[in-house]
Amino acid sequence: MDKLFHYSEDPTITTFQPRAHPSHPTLAPAVWAIDEARAPMYYLPRDCPRICFYKKADSESVDVERFLGLTSAKMVMAIESKWYPVLTQTKLYEYTFSPESFNCWDEGAGYYLSKETVTPLDVRPLGDLVHCLSQADIELRITPSLLPLRDSLLQSSLHYSMIRMRNASLT
Repeated sequence: MDKLFHYSEDPTITTFQPRAHPSHPTLAPAVWAIDEARAPMYYLPRDCPRICFYKKADSESVDVERFLGLTSAKMVMAIESKWYPVLTQTKLYEYTFSPESFNCWDEGAGYYLSKETVTPLDVRPLGDLVHCLSQADIELRITPSLLPLRDSLLQSSLHYSMIRMRNASLT
């Protein structure tokens, strides 16, 4: 692995300090990064709830057909319709890190943690986020609520990542 990434709406970060993670309060403070393969899961506004899913080597064909049967994309990402205007107006920046101070925290999700302060190698604007998703071979699905999809995917054999679900609509 040559590089790791972090995404932010703030283009002025010069150093990343380890901090506590609200979804993982038992973990020591850390700087979080994502690998290149899963980086597109973060091509969205920070607080936007999303569900990303794709086929694993051992996914059952019935689940592949049910959730991915009509797409050729390598991954599907679903967001709620109220977030689409925010998505189209958000300016997002990609920070690039050297992987040397990071350790893999979750290989399946592509998460890496550093307990050290990290200085980015580079920062660049992503531009049109919908275009970035399409260029990354991601199918974007828009739905009024993520909850029915969440409930179905939890029982599936697909790989899924559910991010910022605390901000999802309750209906």
